[in-house]
Amino acid sequence: MGFGDLKSASGLKVLNDFLSDRSYIEGFVPSQADVAVFEAISAPPPSDLCHALRWFNHIKSYQSQKTSLPGVKKPLGQYGPAGVADTTSGSAPAAASDDDDDIDLFGSDEEEDAAAAKLKEERLAEYAAKKAKKPALIAKSSILLDVKPWDDETDMAKLEECVRSIQMDGLLWGQSKLVPVGYGIKKLQIGCVVEDDKVGTDLLEEHITAFEDYVQSMDVAAFNKI
Repeated sequence: MGFGDLKSASGLKVLNDFLSDRSYIEGFVPSQADVAVFEAISAPPPSDLCHALRWFNHIKSYQSQKTSLPGVKKPLGQYGPAGVADTTSGSAPAAASDDDDDIDLFGSDEEEDAAAAKLKEERLAEYAAKKAKKPALIAKSSILLDVKPWDDETDMAKLEECVRSIQMDGLLWGQSKLVPVGYGIKKLQIGCVVEDDKVGTDLLEEHITAFEDYVQSMDVAAFNKI
């Protein structure tokens, strides 16, 4: 298992394909698996690798919470598609030496001890208990977004693919269409339903405009509580 060399274009392409139908490296929530792969990447993936870039931006937002994410960090060769070996230069071996002082994007890479693991389990239990106490009624909104390209040569099919690659808890994409705005330029008009306490328009704009090779700007065309 592995992604090849995550510091190369070919390795990032493997990662992008791997994430095309996944939100995270393992499971359905951010974990130490995401931390391990995130740390191996030296810079954000290019915007044409929209699945990898979406994942990178999402995991980056957990930087201050990385110690509380579930799971135990493993060598890169234990993640990714079968039949692909890890060849990432500078990736940590399975058994690190005592004088290993590699610097990563999240800080220390020390083994979790029993106390830290117990604390993590307690936090997860507290989080689950809080979720269980939430009222059954969930506030939602229907939002219509206008996503504008740079010019009439922008690949609008690729732009829409990038937008729909944005996946997060509380977000559901709906129908879309291309609307002429003049001079041969068309904008993408796309609808979505969001849970108000999880997804806001500022967060959507941050993720959508991250695809800067395709997206010039994003505006809210309509916003309705449902």
